[in-house]
Amino acid sequence: MPERRHGAALEQALLDAAWDELLSGGYARFTMDAVVKRAGTSPPVLYRRWSDRDALVRATLVHVLRKNVLKVPDTGSLREDVLAILRDINTNRVQLMTVMSVYLASYHLETGTSPAELLDPADTDRKQAVDAIYDRAVERGEAGAERLTDRIKALPFDLLRHEILTTYAPASEQVLEEIVDTMFLPLVR
Repeated sequence: MPERRHGAALEQALLDAAWDELLSGGYARFTMDAVVKRAGTSPPVLYRRWSDRDALVRATLVHVLRKNVLKVPDTGSLREDVLAILRDINTNRVQLMTVMSVYLASYHLETGTSPAELLDPADTDRKQAVDAIYDRAVERGEAGAERLTDRIKALPFDLLRHEILTTYAPASEQVLEEIVDTMFLPLVR
């Protein structure tokens, strides 16, 4: 007889089952019943936590992204910090980005939302992690605070995401350096 799960262990098992369900069939085939079956639990257990599949999808993505939090480098240089994060994403998150983009396309079509609307970056601590490298760069005099708008701060990551989602492969080191040296750094100095 399987051990009965409670609290955080149960919630993690449910979210892991939901992620596995998303991976196996995408949002189009994602149902609460399939998650219940995969998690080996009952519908009331799931519905007490999430009222519908959209809420469960959002919670699942937050769960997965929190498990894959970026390491915040402190190399002493804005260039090297941004490159370190891009390399981490490029090495460890290509599959996650591709899966989220491809499997959630029907979610965006059905709900009329964009990928940016699906998650608040604060939910996964991504914004705070990236802001830390920019704050240090301003303190070191490497970047002007007035130039670091949200769009500019997101630019290297948006460009890498675009590269990955158009090739379904990691970017070359040359592409990473071009993103940072040619497109990003001139905008912040």
